[in-house]
Amino acid sequence: MNKTIIIGTGPGGLTSAIYLARAGLEPLVIEGPEPGGQLTTTTEVENFPGFPDGIMGPELMSNMRQQAERFGARFLTGWVNKVDFSERPFTVHVEGQGELKAESIIVSTGASAKYLGIPGEKENVGRGVSTCATCDGFFFRNKKIIVVGGGDSAMEEANFLTRFASEVVLVNRRSELRASKIMQTRAQANPKISWNLNATPQEVLAGDQGVTGLKVVNNETGAEEVIEAAGIFIAIGHTPNTKFLDGQLTTDDHGYLLVTPGTTATNIPGVFACGDVQDSRYRQAISAAGTGCMAALDCERFLENVESAVLAH
Repeated sequence: MNKTIIIGTGPGGLTSAIYLARAGLEPLVIEGPEPGGQLTTTTEVENFPGFPDGIMGPELMSNMRQQAERFGARFLTGWVNKVDFSERPFTVHVEGQGELKAESIIVSTGASAKYLGIPGEKENVGRGVSTCATCDGFFFRNKKIIVVGGGDSAMEEANFLTRFASEVVLVNRRSELRASKIMQTRAQANPKISWNLNATPQEVLAGDQGVTGLKVVNNETGAEEVIEAAGIFIAIGHTPNTKFLDGQLTTDDHGYLLVTPGTTATNIPGVFACGDVQDSRYRQAISAAGTGCMAALDCERFLENVESAVLAH
């Protein structure tokens, strides 16, 4: 019997693990196929407090994991395909590992990259289509590539990719960008970035050797254009990873878990949520870590109250 199982890692899950482990609760952390979450696919993190010169995303996650292990957190790699929150102890099914039981649960499964859903896209993932600039940028040295998106992550990826690419074309279906002013200014000042705005992607074009370009349509004129490129990086947002919960926890219209304001409590007592899986607004490493701390403290109090109730009887 586990006192707490944390499903997912990332800054939220790992911060929860550090706090619960220091409290002597020996949490079991179940890592999915992407241990460390989105930050492991990020380059330099400049806005996480305590690192004046910045820190690489994978290094930050590795440090957090080691810190949790130092205090007694346990780790299990596996895919959670089903949960049963109908009664306590709760049941977590891990593919290939069987059933695990826990008195409390923290859900920290983050969010996954969205795709455009156009012809030629999915079948060319790994052949020139990517959602991770830091994973795949190196393969496009001295080549022309495209970044699709208009938010902060698109600007960040475009800037990063200019380290490798000869040219980066930023395609966005609106004429305005959603990105913050600082990120827009940084991208606009980069001589290697060119812009193709108000253009909707229609099809990823590819040959025997992989991606050759992107067909877009101009939203004003209706004219079609093929932008030649060796790689296409999709940076259009994320979907919260809540499917495995099978509707047992309350979500908003977009699938993000709803928590009691000011806490990390879900609609089921003893189940808490932290990180991007419950945050559609901020989606920052530091805010995820903050909610991870909150989830651990909420969880600890819940377990204390349960213990007190048992002793009282």
